[in-house]
Amino acid sequence: MNIGLKSYEDLFKDEKGRKTEEIVPVDIKDLKPYTEQPFKVLLDNSMDELCASIEQYGILSPVIVRPHKDGGYEILSGHRRVKACELLGIEEVPVVVKELDDDTAAILLVDSNLQRENILPSEKAFAYKLKLEAIKRKAGRPSKENGGQFVHDFLDDKSRDLLGKETGDSGRQIQRYIRLTNLIDPLLELVDKNEMAMSAGVELSYLGSKLQSEIYKIVEREATPPSIAQAAKLRKTSEDGNLDEATLEFILTAQKEPGIKLVIYEDKLRRYFPKSYTKEQIEDTVMKLIQKWHKNREKENSRG
Repeated sequence: MNIGLKSYEDLFKDEKGRKTEEIVPVDIKDLKPYTEQPFKVLLDNSMDELCASIEQYGILSPVIVRPHKDGGYEILSGHRRVKACELLGIEEVPVVVKELDDDTAAILLVDSNLQRENILPSEKAFAYKLKLEAIKRKAGRPSKENGGQFVHDFLDDKSRDLLGKETGDSGRQIQRYIRLTNLIDPLLELVDKNEMAMSAGVELSYLGSKLQSEIYKIVEREATPPSIAQAAKLRKTSEDGNLDEATLEFILTAQKEPGIKLVIYEDKLRRYFPKSYTKEQIEDTVMKLIQKWHKNREKENSRG
């Protein structure tokens, strides 16, 4: 069963076809965003830089679109470029029009945007989900004679692993990202802002939206997101059928054990190491010395 993942450039034409693709100007009012666009178009510093670049050099790479069922064109690659043109008052945008089915369009959209830097966890989550669902549909529904659910599971595992090779995330990590799509928006935003660990978000994703809403109310009140340990306990308690509002409140407000915060400035350590040592080498050496000290201490205690 061939479900190899190809880059979006390989999905459409041969080399000759790609070279002869026509770039045409389109009125910006005729461009519509992709319905399930998983990537956010933010008015941030990156957008300011893009606007400045377009002002100076123009649009260096055309927007990729396909005909929209209601007229005009649906953007597949270039949502940020179109927004920048809108902000600059540019009325015409260069585009390449492609005739694509829904699943091929979804794969192109994801592939072209995953090349960007600084992608949010939520963007990866919905992008991976969108592409893998498109891959499964393109592979077709397995018949009972071909293994039923087993074949579906095989497709899930195989496609995640292949996508992992493309993106640098393991198949397991891709699965964890997709779990985040089950979070309510306020909790997912905490993960995006790096205020809550992704692992905690994955654990909470197994809870229903009502419980998640209760969790967020407590997070707002206490100004502290759940730790990974708390999130795992919430999930386990829920799976055991014992998670009500009172238990949820107790788990999230239980006093956390104070941790040890130790700061050793680099200049204090550098004097004891060769100049060629990297931070990683220094850290590794320090840890080995601590482990050696700990073993010697245990030996002395056993004698005494």
